[in-house]
Amino acid sequence: MTPMAVQTRRKRFGRVIFGLMACLLLILSAGATPGAAQEATPLISEPRIVEAAAVDLSPALRDIAPRLPQGSQQAISPRLLEERGPVVPDRGYSGDGALQSSYPQQDASLLTPPIVNFEGLSNLDNPFLLSPPDPIGDVGPNHYVEMVNVVFAVYSKTGTRLLGPIPLGDLWEGFAVDDCTTNAGDPIVLYDQYVDRWLLTQFSARGPEYFNCVAISQTGDPTGAYYRYAFSSGENFPDYPKYGVWRDSYYLSTREFGPAGVAGIGAYALERRKMVLGDPNARMVSFLLTPGNTPYLGGDGLLPADADGGRLPPPRTPNFFVGTMDDDGRYNAPFDAVNIFEFSVRWVARPFATFRLAAQLPVASFDSAFPCDFSVSSRACIPQPDTDNKVDILSYRQRPMWRLAYRNFINYETMVTNQSVEARPGIAGVRWYEIRRMNGEYSIHQQGTYAPDDVNRWMGSVAMDRAGNMSVGYSVSSKTVYPGIRYTGRLNSDPLGEMTLGEAVIINGSGSQLGPSSRWGDYTSMNIDPTDDCTFWYVNQYYETSSPRNWQTRIASFRLPGCTL
Repeated sequence: MTPMAVQTRRKRFGRVIFGLMACLLLILSAGATPGAAQEATPLISEPRIVEAAAVDLSPALRDIAPRLPQGSQQAISPRLLEERGPVVPDRGYSGDGALQSSYPQQDASLLTPPIVNFEGLSNLDNPFLLSPPDPIGDVGPNHYVEMVNVVFAVYSKTGTRLLGPIPLGDLWEGFAVDDCTTNAGDPIVLYDQYVDRWLLTQFSARGPEYFNCVAISQTGDPTGAYYRYAFSSGENFPDYPKYGVWRDSYYLSTREFGPAGVAGIGAYALERRKMVLGDPNARMVSFLLTPGNTPYLGGDGLLPADADGGRLPPPRTPNFFVGTMDDDGRYNAPFDAVNIFEFSVRWVARPFATFRLAAQLPVASFDSAFPCDFSVSSRACIPQPDTDNKVDILSYRQRPMWRLAYRNFINYETMVTNQSVEARPGIAGVRWYEIRRMNGEYSIHQQGTYAPDDVNRWMGSVAMDRAGNMSVGYSVSSKTVYPGIRYTGRLNSDPLGEMTLGEAVIINGSGSQLGPSSRWGDYTSMNIDPTDDCTFWYVNQYYETSSPRNWQTRIASFRLPGCTL
């Protein structure tokens, strides 16, 4: 490829290109619940097609001098800092239909301790932000990249910090869309093993026009140069962005806020083939799922599927956007279920795209509302030792937690994800799902709620190795247990619906988060090492010393029995 000239194409919202599209397919697939189709008709916008607002090539990150960020998420418009949506009062515990309320009978030593276990970024690397840290990371052949609000760093796989901390905005320093150069936050990092590239992102938060800021590494070296892109979301603020690597595109979901408030759920496809080459003509196709009369279909957000393993999805396979709904939740869903949308796009001269509700899968009953202390804050939920300050569970946000991890096993495709729930009265647990797709039909293959004792478990992330074994990492806390980080797991051959391997500790906390903030996590990340497709890597937050702000993060790797190298 010839050296790329910096090319800026600031496409203001009024220059959006509306392609001629086929009618959207809005009928439910055969996998949807009988009788629900007439009620569950989503309101989906026509597709919106734009080219990148700006594209260029950054300097090598290794040449950027480390410095502390000069600003933080406080740059967000004041109207977006308000509590986003009504509070969700607890309606009382109604039971959990998939509860695992005890430890397995077999020897917990089957779950081995971490292979590597090292300190990640902390609030000392970003003194401007109180919380939450949004800890996230991913692993490549030789590196682990971690991002938090609002800095990132690159590590060797033995835990040596090779680069950083670098403020998020510095990744876009000198970029034509100045909004990307602020330290706005809600970062995502993914390693695209199919082309050996890294994807680092954040949203913009100043407005009145908003952007998804996306950087793709020029090579497999995360300390090198990046192709930088900005894709406009127009007047809608693209909150809580989540990405997925797929065969044809990088897919992205958001929860969007317009001038009048909640606008709906954004679903985006970014032209992957062109982006990894730094092509300034890379395009974006997006849809908006509006609340309409069925706000429970999108809830507070969907997750796009993110492919793991050496086998890509079959050709022409749509990406899957998955959400959950609770009949006792904020949106008055008719039953407890997993909702699956299909996003298909063909990157031809005039892109063809559809976004449709494909299935509603009833699940075992669960409670997403939690008995939080509303006299203090709607986020004051999980107790800690030595303080009355409680921290956020986020279960009341009607969405699954990062990631929706996908695998192609040839005979079937599978996806795993999780959400926080009230597993037992006043006790948080992790509800996890394995969704399978065979011959175009969807099913809940298994599900469970892990809550084996009176310690709260929440803010989880789940993934599956090449042998079909699963592991879930999460936060733990109670009035007597300081916030810490643990994980559990199950083998592919184990009884369905159970985490059978006991529980292992990444780190035991020795401090609590003191007030005034109750924000915690917002998300964590469980990922699979592409070099062996067996090793799990997990990052989450904890406290070593009780403090209002000095959170820390911990990064660890481990393997489950039965996945041979």
